[in-house]
Amino acid sequence: MERDTRASGMPGRPVGRWRTVHLFPGQGDFSVGALVRAVHADPSIRTAAEQVFEAIDGVARERGLRPLGPWLLGPTPPTARELAGEAVGTAQLALFGASMTVHQALCGAHGLPLAVVGVSFGEIAALTAAGVLTLDDGARAAHDLARVLSACSGGLTLLSCPERTARELIDAAGAPDPVDPVDPMGVVVAVVNDDRSVVVAGSVVGLARVEKAAAEAGVAAVRLRLPFTSHHPALQAESEEFAEAVRAYHRAEARFPVHSAVAGRAYTAADDLPRRLADCLVRPARVPEVLRQVALCEPDAVFEAGTGSALASSARAVLSRHPTLVRAPLAEPGALSQRPSR
Repeated sequence: MERDTRASGMPGRPVGRWRTVHLFPGQGDFSVGALVRAVHADPSIRTAAEQVFEAIDGVARERGLRPLGPWLLGPTPPTARELAGEAVGTAQLALFGASMTVHQALCGAHGLPLAVVGVSFGEIAALTAAGVLTLDDGARAAHDLARVLSACSGGLTLLSCPERTARELIDAAGAPDPVDPVDPMGVVVAVVNDDRSVVVAGSVVGLARVEKAAAEAGVAAVRLRLPFTSHHPALQAESEEFAEAVRAYHRAEARFPVHSAVAGRAYTAADDLPRRLADCLVRPARVPEVLRQVALCEPDAVFEAGTGSALASSARAVLSRHPTLVRAPLAEPGALSQRPSR
């Protein structure tokens, strides 16, 4: 069969196949309701969810957690509040499972992606999707990270502004410097989503100051409903703890490129992946750079492999000049099967 190798360094694909990229989001845009609705509305998503959560529930039992499959897929699924009230790691396993469910459903509909992009917590699912981690070990790594994050006091705030403005707001708030030994949880830029959306991380007090400065400047600020901070240089010890946990798991060669928003590039065989994954705790994630990288492989469609649409929204903003269909399957009905126009 004739092969299409337009993308240098990307795996060849049969001519005529839909060329896709899957985007795996972090924890800030997780909706258990979106997953439940999709499972009931789309048989292909339900089948994928049943397969994924059967494996994940083995890990849940191993870690002393409530099995999620019967709960999420049953007649009385949990609310977001109920899920958040479960033991540490339960919500993260649900998010990991949702991402893997969307990925598997997309693969069933359109074949393997050309590449994947991982943002923060989403890097675990991205590496699992590429076959670097098994589904079981990906679930274990997700739970490991949840346990580490439970000890990371502070929070995260979404600012509707460019990165430069976010830094100006931090300065205007007089938030302590992150290297100050007296207050090592000063506010820092944690995630750059696009030129209109930035997440900052730090202590609760520091974030309150930044939110006040944002209100005075007319910038929308929303505290994320996550009881921890991340992407902060003060979390070096927690980062090392997570890296050591991941080293216990076998890692295989990736089936397709995995781009990291924290590393700012695709991983290579030379990367110390446990260390790189742990960088998500201490280094910022910059989404636009990796989106522009995967755009070079000329995908027909880019899908958000999560329950929300925030990452898809960023992709639309960053890739506005590219002839690429961008969709969020669980947030946009019919997006799973929609065909590209070109």
